[in-house]
Amino acid sequence: MTLRPLLLLDVDGVLNPFPELPDGFVEIDLFPEDEEPARLAAIHGDWLRELADAYDLAWATGWGEEANRLLCPFFGLPELPLVPLPSMPFEPRHKVPAVAAFAAERPAAWVDDMLGPEALAWAAARIEPTLLIDIDSATGLARANVDRLLAWAGEL
Repeated sequence: MTLRPLLLLDVDGVLNPFPELPDGFVEIDLFPEDEEPARLAAIHGDWLRELADAYDLAWATGWGEEANRLLCPFFGLPELPLVPLPSMPFEPRHKVPAVAAFAAERPAAWVDDMLGPEALAWAAARIEPTLLIDIDSATGLARANVDRLLAWAGEL
């Protein structure tokens, strides 16, 4: 039995770009206590549902359960598993042990805007197929990233 690959998704900088509002995004005050609104694009829901045909999606974000509560309805997704990350705030390198434990021995693609040397070293050392997609936080997830993810999954 071949395991479907995991797709580990960050939110801020990936589905919620900053510091500006790119074309196709709307600002939504999901956290009224924050100065910055969330910036979301409905097209990401279409793309994530497309990716769910090839991957098992999971949140790898400091948003934690808020990603399921606030983002899944917006994107038309069912609740997703959560990579258990340290409490916020944390350094990007602190995601790596949690992602490594969650991915275990499955093929995995990790989409994040802050993939540092620790993430690169983890990916390079894995036996299992691993793809890192480094996102430009000013523009967020792009169609070219989705196409690359779909092609990679198709090659497994």
